[in-house]
Amino acid sequence: MGQTGQRRDAILKALTEHTSVQVSELVKQLNVSAVTIRSDLTALEAQGLAIRSHGGATLARMPPTEHTVSQKDALNHEQKERIGALAASLVKPGENIIIDSGTTTLSLARHLRDAQNVTVMTNGLNIAWELVNAPGVDLILTGGLLRKQSLSIQGLQAEACLQAYSFDKLFLGVDGLDLQFGVTTHHEAEASLNHKMVERARKVIVLADSTKFGFISLHRIVQLDRVNTVITDGDIGPQYRDGLRDAGIELLVAD
Repeated sequence: MGQTGQRRDAILKALTEHTSVQVSELVKQLNVSAVTIRSDLTALEAQGLAIRSHGGATLARMPPTEHTVSQKDALNHEQKERIGALAASLVKPGENIIIDSGTTTLSLARHLRDAQNVTVMTNGLNIAWELVNAPGVDLILTGGLLRKQSLSIQGLQAEACLQAYSFDKLFLGVDGLDLQFGVTTHHEAEASLNHKMVERARKVIVLADSTKFGFISLHRIVQLDRVNTVITDGDIGPQYRDGLRDAGIELLVAD
């Protein structure tokens, strides 16, 4: 994560702990100028995480908590398995796809073990392990640095390796989905790599259980106009059903 991302994470942590922050206090704590802090607060406000006030900001809404991979896999497991099965039904023989790291995308990988003549690129170590013995799947891993918290490979090397490829579909896992702000993730390097994945795929399919809707994590991947399809579970609220369809996004519900 760059200095800007680290600083904004620190500001968001302070907001979460104290519900409000002052520019003067952050200047001393982070050793940067008041202009820089005001810019950070403006960015957090644009993400719906802070509300600017005279001399500082207050917490707008709580961002989702980042869990470990094992914790995430246990959360909403049945819904994720249904989403993964539905996503797998969209993969056709002969296709080249990207499967992003994550636990909902891991459910997709579980349902691709019997796929035939499919090439999968992934930055997820757990996803690669799930498909390592699938005879009909050719597996490509990105290079890069392993982030142990998410078992995801990321960084400049991972981004550079994408440039040589073109894919039919990207199956993207996210930490938050907001109708105005778009799809987001906790980590700056993951967001950057995910954005590159979007650029290399002809169709972008977001896998998100209904608990991800209405949340904004710190780093945006893309706005919703870059998304073709969203697959979720039956607990999605009517405002998101209508909002996605109004935006021209295909909505598939795994009941």
